[in-house]
Amino acid sequence: MLVRSGTTRKEFLREGRDPRHASKREQLVGHDASPKTLEEIAREWHAMQLGRWKPVHANDVFTSLERDVFPHFGAMPMAEIDKPLLLTILRKIENRGAIETARRIKQRVAAIYRYANAEGAKLENPAVDINDALKPLPPPKRYPALLSVKAIRTMMSDIDRAGASPVNRLAARLLALTAQRPGMVRFMEWTDVTGIDWANVDVKSGDAIWKVPADKVKQELHLRNDDAFEHLVPLSRQAVDTLRAVRWLTGRSPFVFPGARSGLKPISENAIGYLYNREGYQGRHVPHGWRSSFSTIMNEQAERALGSDVRLLADRMIVDLMLAHSPKGMSASELRYNRAA
Repeated sequence: MLVRSGTTRKEFLREGRDPRHASKREQLVGHDASPKTLEEIAREWHAMQLGRWKPVHANDVFTSLERDVFPHFGAMPMAEIDKPLLLTILRKIENRGAIETARRIKQRVAAIYRYANAEGAKLENPAVDINDALKPLPPPKRYPALLSVKAIRTMMSDIDRAGASPVNRLAARLLALTAQRPGMVRFMEWTDVTGIDWANVDVKSGDAIWKVPADKVKQELHLRNDDAFEHLVPLSRQAVDTLRAVRWLTGRSPFVFPGARSGLKPISENAIGYLYNREGYQGRHVPHGWRSSFSTIMNEQAERALGSDVRLLADRMIVDLMLAHSPKGMSASELRYNRAA
């Protein structure tokens, strides 16, 4: 009797193994004599991550594999892919100037092998210990940003008078007033805003809050499904006035700043950036630059007011929290349990 492909009952007994256990294991786990290719395992790995990743990121990951991995060794058994082969492909990517992409591909191949080994493959991971053979990452880019209040006021006046969509102009104003990430403003929904009496313009909105859901905040994956880690943005009087103005235009859309073609989609990723460029701010200021503007100006004010006072450290942490950054030095357990911020 065969208890698994290629192995007889007598062979198991000679090895001192109980053939009943092998039969039971094969019933539960199964036996596939043909090794799977890297692309087959990569697709399984990718499908396992979909519940943890945002759709945009999931699409980016798979597109990168289809472009840079599958055409070269996607059809090969994983055991045949070694470090020299992987390095050859990564260097092709580097040679087209995509150094960061090469690093990301290496990380994704490493994750695919870890997944395969977790399933019992017992493969050598070719993506391990090869960083020293790759080109160093370029220094982090600094977003162009205006760093003086006078220059910012001039820019805001230019944008307000620009011959552009009023929705885009108001989105640009709210972005400047809140210094949040451009993507958070793009995907802002009316249900995220509380504390404003839309029917009565004369009512002060001192308690107006923009509650950014945890899944819209750039943070650790495991925190994005926890409502306790939503980001609260107090809205100034000027921010409330901006929202009141745009509500006349977009109040029937779920998005505060919908695109011109469809009220069911937000403005495009480049709408605000193109507006800045048309008004002469290309290379001087970008949508993400408001975060640098805010951080620089607020920290300079704190330094002037406090000097070397220890309270300056607290002020810097507060500025970071206002930008939805996780405070440096806070452990993972403290971040989970200390929600006072």
